[in-house]
Amino acid sequence: MNHNNLLIHTSTAQTSTDHSSALQTVLWTALVTPFTANNSIDFDSLTVIATKQAQAGNGILLLGSTGEGLALTRDEHQQIVEFVCQLNLNTPLMVAVGGYNLTEQIAWVKQCHHYAIDAFLLGTPIYAKPGAVGQTHWFEQLLDATNLPCMLYNVPSRSGVEIPLQTVINLAEHPNFWAMKEASGDINKFLAYRQAVPNVAIFSGEDSMMPYLANAGACGLVSVCANAWPEATKYYVELSLLGQTQALFPLWHNAIASLFSVANPIPVKMLMHCQNEISLPNLRAPLTHLELESTSTLLSIDLQIDNWLDQQNNGVKILKNSSLTINQAIGA
Repeated sequence: MNHNNLLIHTSTAQTSTDHSSALQTVLWTALVTPFTANNSIDFDSLTVIATKQAQAGNGILLLGSTGEGLALTRDEHQQIVEFVCQLNLNTPLMVAVGGYNLTEQIAWVKQCHHYAIDAFLLGTPIYAKPGAVGQTHWFEQLLDATNLPCMLYNVPSRSGVEIPLQTVINLAEHPNFWAMKEASGDINKFLAYRQAVPNVAIFSGEDSMMPYLANAGACGLVSVCANAWPEATKYYVELSLLGQTQALFPLWHNAIASLFSVANPIPVKMLMHCQNEISLPNLRAPLTHLELESTSTLLSIDLQIDNWLDQQNNGVKILKNSSLTINQAIGA
């Protein structure tokens, strides 16, 4: 049912270029930004983690809150987007647009058109706390500045204000308004958006909410935990969309909780460093990896997720072998 919903939602997006792979992606990884010891971008680690996301079949979101986008300079934004595009990963790329200055954000959108990206994530302006009219103007200006599909990002815990229902209703017919990332953590808010704009794809912006929101019509997940567990999180999303959630609890509840024990992305960066996926767990101030006193819970959960993934892969192999045996028996 949810896969059919996805096709219905994505078919409404109208762009001048074919971005169907982006529109059909069910898991977007909000990629972390790795840093070196001198606080510059660690491009070697960035290559490793972006490549692993592509190999798992996950879309990549650059410069989101998990990627510490607001702590990076505009030159660093450009360097990261250009670098990842040049990797030719053959996976959809989405770029986050966030901040306070509308003129600067429009200029950034237009600059991104020089790169082979597939979509934008448009955040609510921070700090200002605009209402329905102000947010309609903000998003409309950004949507008008591109011909790429755009995902609006509702995250009141970070922006200080939610996207009003009237704003999404005002924008519902805009050809570039493809999706929403709903990260309020409130299923009632998710359902209100679903009813207000039924032709817009809505993604969970909270890893922990995916099994619940899938049953309510979510098309996929924009994920933090996929940074550490690219393939396992893909299974988690697919099983949620299929309604096969019995095997997800309590493991995934505990796993996701461990990655949010302190401010994101501190724990996931610490775990990725322990996994040797990134060279250092460093973050940009005011965040610091020193906030996390111990990695013991993370390492225990990591082992449990690895074991769970092995079980899932083994189950797929058994299913394939059983199908082969049946086909051979009937002479297919």
